[in-house]
Amino acid sequence: MPHGRDRFRTAVAGTALLCAVAVLAGCSGGGDGPGPRAASAAPKPTPPPKPVWNVSPSSVAAVGDSITRAFDACTVLADCPEMSWATGTDTEVNSLALRLLGPARVAGRSWNLARTGARMAELPEQMAAAAAERPELVTVMMGANDACRARAEEMTPVGEFRASFAAALTRLRAGAPKAQVYVSSLPDLRRLWETGRVSPLGRQVWQLGICGAMLKDPTDLGPTAERRRTAVRDRVVAYNRVLREECAKDARCRYDGGAVFGFAFDQPQLSPWDFFHPSKSGQARLAELAYRQITKA
Repeated sequence: MPHGRDRFRTAVAGTALLCAVAVLAGCSGGGDGPGPRAASAAPKPTPPPKPVWNVSPSSVAAVGDSITRAFDACTVLADCPEMSWATGTDTEVNSLALRLLGPARVAGRSWNLARTGARMAELPEQMAAAAAERPELVTVMMGANDACRARAEEMTPVGEFRASFAAALTRLRAGAPKAQVYVSSLPDLRRLWETGRVSPLGRQVWQLGICGAMLKDPTDLGPTAERRRTAVRDRVVAYNRVLREECAKDARCRYDGGAVFGFAFDQPQLSPWDFFHPSKSGQARLAELAYRQITKA
């Protein structure tokens, strides 16, 4: 018969052997330890990395309306594309394309597809034309004409505005899936009214029918006129919200964060012929704002 010390050694060895055999069953050396260990959860798949924004694209297509065509920037009632903030060749404006591409490549590597008078419903068609050029960057400044109607009641409904913008991004992606998109906010039309209404000539020109929903009767500060102007500004704010939200759904789209809406145009930055569209100086400021946003890492 083994002595007490031998019996203890035998018991310990037996316990160790049992734990080794039953390790998969979760043996812990205690009588009331946990049961079998649950199977580990499968690791979650790592999402693919978001595409890196290219701060120096080598080609630029611009879509939009009269602002991108630089209407009234160099002469009355005419487009001045050489002064466009997006693709112009005028060195004093120093357009986005000039800054990104340099003067030697602007003519062959940039395209101005905007049309004076265009509204958001036309953007899908313009985007399809842009996609055909296979640009690395597409600039979008569209929507001011949707708010600048003869009467506030004629402004484009926000739902229609959203549907057209979403369709435009879809058209672009069908032909140019990797193109980056820079979306400019719309300018604050009420601020333009506040700036231009102090000019007697500006007030006379506005009476010809420019953006009647905002600029009609520019000296009338009564409640009815103020409600009309507020309705237009609220619609512009709603349009900008649509641009921000829809752009955020596209991994290669960058909204300007409201930079153009927040920019305070002064009189020298407004056209001397209509006191509404950006002048040459105003186009230069738009180019600067865009360049800052696009080259931000």
